[in-house]
Amino acid sequence: QVQFVESGGGLVQSGGSLRLSCAAAGFTFSMYVMSWYRQAPGKERELVAAISAGGGATNNYADSVKGRFTISRDNAKNAVYLQMNALKPEDTAIYYCSANRGTLRYWGQGTQVTVSS
Repeated sequence: QVQFVESGGGLVQSGGSLRLSCAAAGFTFSMYVMSWYRQAPGKERELVAAISAGGGATNNYADSVKGRFTISRDNAKNAVYLQMNALKPEDTAIYYCSANRGTLRYWGQGTQVTVSS
C-alpha cells in the first residue's frame, strides 16, 4: 500500500523559509522520479520541482521558484525534501509530494503553506 507522510508546512512571513518533507512507503522509492506540486485556491495544480530517481540528473524547477527552492532526496530514508527560501505570498498553496515511474503516479495528501505579507 502506497503511503506518504508530508510535513513541514505552516504559516510564515514573506521572506521566510520552510522545509517540506515527504516520507514514502509501499513502492520502490529509489526507482521513482519524485516531485513537488502545488495548488493555490482557484488555480490548477502545477509542478514546483522534480528530482530524478538516482538524484544525479539536473533537477527541474518552475521558473517562479528557481533560485529560491531546492529539492533533494534521501533514498536510504525513502524521503524527498523541498527547501523553500525567500518565500512570497504567491507561494501560498497546498503542496503535494508525488512519485512517478512510467505511467504510474502516486500522490501525497498535501500540506498547506501560507505566506503572509
